[in-house]
Amino acid sequence: MINPDFLISFLLASFLMAVAPGPSNAFLMAQTFANGRSAGMQSAFGFALGGVVHTLFAVVGLSAVLKASPSAYAAVQYAGAAYLCYLGFMMIKGTLKQPEQTPEGKQTDKPHISTSKKSNVMFQAMMTEVLNPKVALFFIAFIPQFVDPTLSSATFQLAFFGLLYPLFAFPIDCTYIYFGDKIAQFFRRNPNSQLWIDRITGIVFIALAINLLF
Repeated sequence: MINPDFLISFLLASFLMAVAPGPSNAFLMAQTFANGRSAGMQSAFGFALGGVVHTLFAVVGLSAVLKASPSAYAAVQYAGAAYLCYLGFMMIKGTLKQPEQTPEGKQTDKPHISTSKKSNVMFQAMMTEVLNPKVALFFIAFIPQFVDPTLSSATFQLAFFGLLYPLFAFPIDCTYIYFGDKIAQFFRRNPNSQLWIDRITGIVFIALAINLLF
């Protein structure tokens, strides 16, 4: 059983958390701008899966280790920042390649394909979420506030609220994707805009890594 009053409070707080701009939304918009709506949807699914992983960690107590051990927190923090930097540098590197040429030596009109398109965007988003210790702390600091000790087991309530959050946040992410793709279509009318979108996206990823550290 779940306390109805706690559930309403949780949904309201979750809505505010999901709508507020943050690293996840920035990653989502960057992927949508660079690679279109499909990449944005993959990112949204990846973040949802990351939420499921953090829920499992919270339920079995692994997230508590991050809170209790500064060294464990720092290790996950550095790993997450390094992963975002890698994505950013690889995307920027992909824009620096020379345009393909035809046998006659003329440049082709083939559109640029970013490095991120060739890889699993969903996996990237999931790992970005899993390797963010702030998300882990969010799950163990935010979700337990809505557990009613007078009802069913705390484990069930933790699992319920933990799995409910990514399900509730997913439609909000889709809204970001829809409007982000509309804006990106405007820029894609310029043949060279994709290169700049990819470069800006790479910079955003690196900036997210710096934000994660500080």
